[in-house]
Amino acid sequence: MENIRTRVVRFADQDGHVHIGVTEGESIRRLPTGWRIADLLRVPVDDMRELLTRPGEVVPVDSVRLLAPMDGLMELWAAGVTYERSRDARVEETSEPTVYDRIYQAERPELFFKSPAWRVVTDNEPIAVREDSAVNVPEPELGAVINAFGEIAGYVVVNDVSSRSIEGDNPLYLPQAKIYAGSSAVSAGFVPAWLTGIDDLEIAMWVHRRGSVVYEGRTSTASFHRPVAGLVPYLTTHMRFPDGVVLSTGTGIVPELDFDLKPGDTVEIRIANVGSLTNTVLHTREWLDIVGP
Repeated sequence: MENIRTRVVRFADQDGHVHIGVTEGESIRRLPTGWRIADLLRVPVDDMRELLTRPGEVVPVDSVRLLAPMDGLMELWAAGVTYERSRDARVEETSEPTVYDRIYQAERPELFFKSPAWRVVTDNEPIAVREDSAVNVPEPELGAVINAFGEIAGYVVVNDVSSRSIEGDNPLYLPQAKIYAGSSAVSAGFVPAWLTGIDDLEIAMWVHRRGSVVYEGRTSTASFHRPVAGLVPYLTTHMRFPDGVVLSTGTGIVPELDFDLKPGDTVEIRIANVGSLTNTVLHTREWLDIVGP
């Protein structure tokens, strides 16, 4: 399912110093000391491509701790109702179904803030569900890494964890349903945009509970209702992101209403040619105690 092994990563060495680099098989070619992901996104894509060829010390992947590939002033945003399945699920769960029918057909997409860089977790780190939500779900999504010039520089896997019942009560509760501690996870590295097309990538998700798969779903970016590139101007034309931004592009995998993501579950997401993301689930209060802030 996954055949691209070159990714831009951010990592901590054995002394706790944070670096960025480029994966090459089971190794990482470290880029110059002091460089950040944000610095790569402050230049046009063509310049970033040249920067990624710089020579550097090579270290084994298993000798470092991979971090979320977001730093500086980067933010995570998300789009909603971009797949037919997402539209149908939102209609089922809400008391205001016409809102989601209208946004699915509208030219202007639904966009919302999700998290600052410092609150985003990565592969093998915990995510969280809210204790005050009766139904919680993971949302596997393709994320576009966008530079300061509004260009798509790469792609990541995103889990847009959501409090489904809170949003279903009233669409105005969307910020509470989407923005909370442990609700945002991205894969440990992004694939440069020039290495993969995204027109027909399989997206798959499994939820494991006590040794069994309790939910499995698959979709493809071919089912995307809106072109990914078409989402970007709605985010970047009227705001500036000097250190870049990740835009999660919506989900086509939504469990039925009787499914609830629970503490102790493990969510596994894979997107062909982009990567994978695996996270265990905690309650938000436990997440704050363990991960914080």
